[in-house]
Amino acid sequence: MSACDHKADIVQVAFTQKHGRKSNQVAEKTTKTQKTLDRRFCVAPMMEWTDRHCRFFHRLLTRRALIYTEMLTTGAVLHGDRQRLLGFDPFEHPVALQLGGSDPKALAQSARISEDFGYDEINLNVGCPSDRVQEGRFGACLMAEPSLVGECVAAMKDAVKIPVTVKCRIGIDGQNPDEALFAFTETIKRAGIAALVVHARKAWLKGLSPRANREVPPLDYGLVRRLKAAHPDLEIVLNGGIATLEQAQAELGAVDGVMMGRAAYQEPWRLLGVDPLLYGAPAPVGSLKEAALALIPYIDRELANGARLHAITRHVLGLFRAVPGARAFRRHLATEAVKRDACAAVIADALALVLDSRSDLAHIAA
Repeated sequence: MSACDHKADIVQVAFTQKHGRKSNQVAEKTTKTQKTLDRRFCVAPMMEWTDRHCRFFHRLLTRRALIYTEMLTTGAVLHGDRQRLLGFDPFEHPVALQLGGSDPKALAQSARISEDFGYDEINLNVGCPSDRVQEGRFGACLMAEPSLVGECVAAMKDAVKIPVTVKCRIGIDGQNPDEALFAFTETIKRAGIAALVVHARKAWLKGLSPRANREVPPLDYGLVRRLKAAHPDLEIVLNGGIATLEQAQAELGAVDGVMMGRAAYQEPWRLLGVDPLLYGAPAPVGSLKEAALALIPYIDRELANGARLHAITRHVLGLFRAVPGARAFRRHLATEAVKRDACAAVIADALALVLDSRSDLAHIAA
């Protein structure tokens, strides 16, 4: 047995003795028994961030949130390594797959394949403003083609039994959002959409970078609230600029759900408050450190399957805020997890640098 294996085993035994079960049994408590999807709180699809390692980690922090994959193009789904691209751990449920494309037939085929993999929802990307996405005629540029989006939704809906949803902007370039968003919604609603996620900003396809498009165009929550008032029978989720759970909770009075993006990824400690605050359910673990310890069996398994430690631990760097040792925790992972022989003992050592306290939840309300 290597030193890495020995140290990881010690950490696992300690966690088991403390909680009376193997930490991988935590993963068995999923929400797979849900009959319908609850979109009250969602973690946004984010390119290069919400991969399967990130989603597994996020699920350790919240059992109730609906989490989304990175966007996958229809070309990738139809012609790529499907197991690598679409495979996910059952613990991630409920999990939605976001697709990018504009060919109804290709989207229908991709949706059917994705349903067979076990996803709980298929979401069509009509919000990404990148040049590469525009060149492929999908993403935010489809806001200018609502009829085509309606055809895409209808084709996917006919192909699968799981919900088909759309994530869009309030408009693009010179469009008047008060007109464009409402007309767009009417069209895709007739196609049978299950829910609409609205990023409450315009997307400027000419003149702004994708990063600037996430920050520069002003937010218009009022428009999304009016959209919901006009369509009380359509589930509408608000996205864009949601930075705290308290803000999310406040918006739930006017919309059906909220979607948090960068704040959830960069400050994942926030997710430990989702179940108690928004669902009235106990947090899945008692502290942030317990959540990190519960990740160790997953790390061991993924490393055995050829993953690199940094591919997993890069998602946990923001786990601790205002906790003594947080900076040392980040520094240790940043320097040690990238090494070729890095193992689960690296995260165990990093956690040892953080104050051992069961009051990690206290700062969530701050």
